[in-house]
Amino acid sequence: MASADGDSDLIARARAGDNDALNRLLAHHYDRLYALCRRLAGNRDDALDATQEALIAIVAGLDRFDGRSSFRTWAYRVATNACLDQLRRRSRRPTSPLDHDPPPAPAGGPALDQQVVDHLSLDQAMTSIPLEFRAVVVLRDVLGLDYAEIASVLEIPPGTVRSRIARGRRALADQLSAPPESGNRPPPRSVEEGTS
Repeated sequence: MASADGDSDLIARARAGDNDALNRLLAHHYDRLYALCRRLAGNRDDALDATQEALIAIVAGLDRFDGRSSFRTWAYRVATNACLDQLRRRSRRPTSPLDHDPPPAPAGGPALDQQVVDHLSLDQAMTSIPLEFRAVVVLRDVLGLDYAEIASVLEIPPGTVRSRIARGRRALADQLSAPPESGNRPPPRSVEEGTS
């Protein structure tokens, strides 16, 4: 595994045609890129597709990576864009109940059952909040990026990052605390609707 400091050596070697260095670089970042795509996409299949597209884009764009941000930040930007593209394509095609991950069968007692329910509730709540809020919450609360890194990944001002995190967390909390029968609640307003 490469450290963040080791990325520059791996990048230089990968640019020079060293496939082992390229594979090590991609392997080092794969789990976090997949986690980002999984939380943004809301299901495994779209996340796998988006992660694969991100890896292809990273390889194709490696020569254009200029080092103004860390490789990790740049890779997150590429993965976020790949995932958002995947979600746009998904929104244009019909879906069926099979398009979503089936809930796992709990087998481990009440504590494990509750963990599964909590995980499924969080996944469902995440997919119900607008993408611009979901992206910042995932980057901050799942991946641990600081506000400046998130601003760089999403190419938005740091103040916008702060407000979107606050609004995203509030929307997520509202979704998690809503009784199941309140499925008719209107979704939180998005930035496109004139709020920011």
